[in-house]
Amino acid sequence: MTEVSEFTASPRTVIGKSSRRLGSAGQIPAVVYGPNRETSSVAIDRHEFEVWYAQHGSSGVIELTLEGEKKPINVMIRDVQRSAVKGQVLHIDFLAVSMTKPVHAVTSLHLVNDPEGVRAGGVLSVAVYELNIEALPGDLPESIEHDISALEMGDLLLVGDIVVPAGVTLLDDPAGVVASVLAPRSEIEEEVAAELTEPEVIGAAKPE
Repeated sequence: MTEVSEFTASPRTVIGKSSRRLGSAGQIPAVVYGPNRETSSVAIDRHEFEVWYAQHGSSGVIELTLEGEKKPINVMIRDVQRSAVKGQVLHIDFLAVSMTKPVHAVTSLHLVNDPEGVRAGGVLSVAVYELNIEALPGDLPESIEHDISALEMGDLLLVGDIVVPAGVTLLDDPAGVVASVLAPRSEIEEEVAAELTEPEVIGAAKPE
């Protein structure tokens, strides 16, 4: 279950490119929007946010206290803009959410333990590292783990094989391939070479 964290945001009157000056003051410009509320331009503490974001990513729920409003609101991160040069956060979009209505989110997928096929000499190929899910904000997992120790050589792990926590729905195609255990490249190359060099039987009947 998602842990709800608390932040305080101050109103922001400087917008556009001028808002970048907030960086020198240790703040990040942001906007808060959502159903039944006007978009608010705010600023939050940079250090506090970056420490939290490194632990929770975009799937966490934040109880945001806005100066001038009587009650805090629950928000989720919908977009984080970063500098292409330094990588620091330039701007954040917060979406106001209801804790009683499901939301869509992206969560990281962690495959744990070594597959049987890898222990036998195979190679693990991973195609999916994130999953699209739906759940109540308070039920959103920060990540999903799946044990792949039973995968044999040649086995596929599909999206539909992933077990998710109660209250969470997977939105990705169940037939999508998450990971597979492949034979070592040398074995594959030997099989291909054998097929290419197999002599033709002279006089053999050709298939119609």
